[in-house]
Amino acid sequence: MHKDPSTTDITSAELSTIAVEALNDLKAQSVKCMDVRHLTSVTDLMILATGRSDRHVRALAESVIESCKLAGQRPLGLEGKDTGEWVLVDLSDVVVHVMLPKVREFYDLEKLWDIAP
Repeated sequence: MHKDPSTTDITSAELSTIAVEALNDLKAQSVKCMDVRHLTSVTDLMILATGRSDRHVRALAESVIESCKLAGQRPLGLEGKDTGEWVLVDLSDVVVHVMLPKVREFYDLEKLWDIAP
């Protein structure tokens, strides 16, 4: 993985724990962490979570960002915050998807990425 020089060394497992805790603190629904190393070299882990409203989705994503920054890991990218239907937080080795229920059901990323090695 390519590392941002402004970040500290933190494992993908540690980063995913921080992200999941941030999501759980704000009552995210259906949080799932998937290991996708055997499918792609882009990231190690994918975290999926559902928010109750567009405002909740944005707040969940912001909570993940803030918690990771406190741990010394700045996000590489953020997509979808304007609409709040699906916000993607790119933390390099961990990618967090926070979605509204209808969006999560429609794209069904669990089925797309949950392929055994």
